Amino acid sequence: MPTSPVRAPGLAEALVPIVVLIGLLASSVYLFADNSSYGPNQIALMLAAMVAALFGWRNGYSWREMQKGIVHGISLSTGAVLILLMVGALIGSWILAGTVPTMIYYGLSVLSPSWFYAAAVVICAVVALATGSSWTTAGTIGVALIGIATVQGLNLGLAAGAIISGAYFGDKMSPLSDTTNLAPAMAGTDLFTHIRHMLWTTVPSITIALVLFAGIGLYLGGASDAAEIAIIQAQIADQFNVGWVMLLPAVLVLVLVVRKVPALPALFIGALTGCVFAVLFQREAVLRFVGETDLPGSLALVKGAWTALFDGFKLASGNAALDELLSRGGMASMLNTIWLILCAMTFGAVMETTQMLQRIAAAILGSVRGTGSLIAATLGTAIGMNIIASDQYIAIVLPGRMFRAEFKRRGLAAKNLSRTLEDSGTLTSALVPWNTCGAFMAGTLGVATLTYAPFAFFNLINPMVAAFYGFTGISIAKITPGEDDVEGSETAL
Repeated sequence: MPTSPVRAPGLAEALVPIVVLIGLLASSVYLFADNSSYGPNQIALMLAAMVAALFGWRNGYSWREMQKGIVHGISLSTGAVLILLMVGALIGSWILAGTVPTMIYYGLSVLSPSWFYAAAVVICAVVALATGSSWTTAGTIGVALIGIATVQGLNLGLAAGAIISGAYFGDKMSPLSDTTNLAPAMAGTDLFTHIRHMLWTTVPSITIALVLFAGIGLYLGGASDAAEIAIIQAQIADQFNVGWVMLLPAVLVLVLVVRKVPALPALFIGALTGCVFAVLFQREAVLRFVGETDLPGSLALVKGAWTALFDGFKLASGNAALDELLSRGGMASMLNTIWLILCAMTFGAVMETTQMLQRIAAAILGSVRGTGSLIAATLGTAIGMNIIASDQYIAIVLPGRMFRAEFKRRGLAAKNLSRTLEDSGTLTSALVPWNTCGAFMAGTLGVATLTYAPFAFFNLINPMVAAFYGFTGISIAKITPGEDDVEGSETAL
């Protein structure tokens, strides 16, 4: 809270930094195209943050107060930053260990191009449902699937969209997911009531997405070039020892997450296990990676595994396509993504500290009339928070606090609010390039957010289904007279 008298921002001035940001981001994409997230977007976010800070200063907020808000905002992203670094380390060590190459090797044998997209949705949905983490799913299975899609010459935007659609479906429906627990807590309902109520919007959405991915795959068709696939597999086998045992690091991470080990230590253990497997089973690959050195063999192996953790793995097989596919990972590879997140959180923190976000949200609430417009306003606010505040947790917490009393006042069960928060706050976070989720997915899968966003069908369709239900009254539950709003009833409005 400010330490000196302040003036509440007007709606017009609260919108100015948003308009400035949109203009700067549009200019960034126009001038720098696919490279816009490698510096230009960061500058746009910082400039827009300074515009917001100027309005805040004019309204009576001191720089110390705004800086405190920035520090707090950035601290909220610390967990995401640490996980990003650990995923980078895990990718590097798993490639060196032969884990990712083995996934690609076997995946090329069983995944037909015609069914790849639909299969990717199902595979990622199952893994995310078991682990409760879209991030872990993308950083493990997703990396291998992108590799398979690359070798098969598939559309990487579609492939990443399928991976993200499946990962977010599983994450959204898993009782192990942090957002799946956060949404009902903010709305005032219980976890399993929330999950059951989400089936109304989630099942139709994932069904439509699967039909689209299957239809596109069959339409684009294309059988694998058996000779080319065989060559790639032979080259992988020439560079790495391939076998089912190499998949054990991935199995270990999945088991740890299912057993509710937090993501950061689980990924750290997985990365270190990859290093052990690299030293034990990929001795020649590690020594080739290290290159000429005066170090004795054992120390050279340690140096190779250590390097893969912080700088990733670099392959020099002579096949340019394979080298590009498997030269990835390392903590250093995530630094640009972290830079983007820090700048985005700075902008969101200044907007929140100076009460501009709250002013915009209040204007949205003031326009609400019926149930449909209330659901739409909640969806729009959560999506807006993903764009402005750049964090899916804020996109769930802030609208949850804002609309909880209004849902209750209108006699609507709390599970309607919790479902709507997830239908928008959770799912659209991966579609915003500077959001922590969008930045993570782009950095992990190696596909730009704006490249995969049009094909993340599940994430795009689900909010529309939720809005349709809001205006038609389908599955909108009322609070039964005398009944607490934690449960509500299945009565449709």
